[in-house]
Amino acid sequence: MKLTQIAAALALTGACAATAQAATPPDSLVMAWNIDAISTWDPAQIGEVVTSEIYANTCDALVDFDVKDETKVVPALAKRWDVSPDRKTITFHLQDNLKFADGSPATAGDLAWSLQRVVKLGYGNAAQVTEFGFNKENVETRITAPDEKTLVMTLDKAYPTNLILQSIAADKVATLLNRKLLEKEAVDGDLGHKYLATHTACVGPYQLARWNAGEGVMLQASPNYWGKAPTLKRVLIRHVAETGTQRLLLTQGDVDIARDLSADDLKTLDEGGNVTVAQVLKPQLFFWTFNNEDPIFKNEKVRLAMRYLIDYDGLAKSVMPYLGVPRASFAQIGAFGALDEKAGQPFSLDLQKAKQLLSEAGYPNGFSASVIFGTLPHSAPIAQSIQQNAAKIGVTLKLERMANAQLFSRARGREFQSAMMAWQTSVPDAYGNASRLVYNPDNRKEARATQYPSWRAAYYDAAMNQKVEAALLEPDDAKRIERYAELQREIMQKGPMAIMFQMYNSAGVNPVVKNWTWNGFRTWYGAASK
Repeated sequence: MKLTQIAAALALTGACAATAQAATPPDSLVMAWNIDAISTWDPAQIGEVVTSEIYANTCDALVDFDVKDETKVVPALAKRWDVSPDRKTITFHLQDNLKFADGSPATAGDLAWSLQRVVKLGYGNAAQVTEFGFNKENVETRITAPDEKTLVMTLDKAYPTNLILQSIAADKVATLLNRKLLEKEAVDGDLGHKYLATHTACVGPYQLARWNAGEGVMLQASPNYWGKAPTLKRVLIRHVAETGTQRLLLTQGDVDIARDLSADDLKTLDEGGNVTVAQVLKPQLFFWTFNNEDPIFKNEKVRLAMRYLIDYDGLAKSVMPYLGVPRASFAQIGAFGALDEKAGQPFSLDLQKAKQLLSEAGYPNGFSASVIFGTLPHSAPIAQSIQQNAAKIGVTLKLERMANAQLFSRARGREFQSAMMAWQTSVPDAYGNASRLVYNPDNRKEARATQYPSWRAAYYDAAMNQKVEAALLEPDDAKRIERYAELQREIMQKGPMAIMFQMYNSAGVNPVVKNWTWNGFRTWYGAASK
C-alpha cells in the first residue's frame, strides 16, 4: 500500500461497511484512538496524554524509562552521564552518529538550544525545567554544550539526581530539535513554535508524516535513526471517538490496536479469546476538580463533602473494571513516597457525612453547580452516579459533556465551576504530582500556569507550597517519604480536587501484533511487529 493510499485510509474514521474480514498492512501498525485532544507537536507546549505518547515515539529524550522497571532510567540520546559529588552538575555524553530525519548531523549544541528554547518560550512545559532553578536569564549559562557530544546541566541546588533524570532528561523538553530548520521556519522570533504546531523536527525512530485534525496521524520510520530501527515502517492512528466503533474495527481486523474501549468492551473481548486485552497501571489520576474562585467551592468543607458523594467501590465494580482502581491520594501507586492502597483511599460513599459537612459549610439545603467533562468512556457514568447521589442531599449538579480539546481549553482558562478530567505525571516519584496538584507557583490569573492543575483550580496555600519544597530537598529518603505521607493525608482533606481513580492503560490487541510493549510511563511503538 502506497503512502498516499494509507493517508487516505486515515479519513475513514467510521465503521467499515464491508462484512469480510479485513487485514491491515503487514508493515504498519494501525491503531484506533480518540485523538481529538491533539493541538500541537511543540514539546514546549504539549500537555495531553495522547500527544505525549505519540511524540515520545517520534522524538527521543536524553534518557528513557526502563521497560521492566519504570523507576529506573536507561540511556537514550545520552549513552552515559556523570554526576558531580555535590549533585549540582550532570554531564551527559551523547550517542555517536546522531542525525535528524533529513540526514543532517545533530549535536549537543542543538540539544542545549532545545532545552533553552522551552524555557525562553515560557509555555506550560517550561515548568519542567524552571522548577529546578533554571530561568530565562540563566538557562544559556547553566545548560551548555562544551563540544558536539557533551551536554552539561548545572543546578542551583542538590536535587535528587534520579528525580532530575526522570523530570527533565526523560521528558519531552529534553528532545533534540533541529535548530537550523526551526530558526529558518521561525515567525516573528517564535523559535519555530508555529512550525511545530503541525510538524516534528527531532531525532527519533519515527517522524510525523501527516496529521489531519479529527482524522488521524501517520508516523513514518526515520531513515537515519541512530538506534535500532523500528520493526514496522509506519504507525497509523485513526481518530475514532466511539468505543463501540473501535471494538468493531478491531474485531473486523481493520485496526490492530483499540485504545479507548469501555469496561464492557474489554470484558467481552477478554472472555471471547480472539483478541488480547493488554493492561498496565499508569500514573494517571481521574479526578473531580473544583474552581476555588467559585464562592461555593472555595470552602474546604464543601470540597470535602463532595468526596463523600463518590461511590468508589460501586463504580470500581460497575464502570471501572479494566479501566482503573480506586485512589484518593495525589501520589500514584508505585511512586516513591506514595501511601499504600488502603491509606491512599480512605473514603467511601457516605451521604450523611456529606450532608453534615455541607451544613457546617453553610449549605444545609444544598446548592446548584455545573460539572464539565470530556469524552473518556468512563466520564459520563461516573458523573451521572455522583449527580444521583448529590440529588439525595439537595445538591443539583448540571452535567455538560464536550470534546476533550474543549474541556482542556476551559480548564486551562479557569472557565469552569467544577470539572472531571485526568492528569498524568511524568515521574515515578510523589514529587511529580505534589508539584502540580498541590504546589502553585503563582495564583494570579495572568500567570497562566496552565500545566499546574492546582493553578487551574485557583488553589493556593503558601504553607502547602513550603511543604512540597521541603519534601523535594529532604536529603534523607526515609524522612522524605514521611513528608510525602503527611502531605497526602492533609491534601485529601482540604485539596482542590477529589481524586477518584488511578487508571489502567488498557487496549485490545489483535493477535497479529507481536511484542506490544509498554509500562506505566511509556509505550514503544518501534518494538511491535507482525
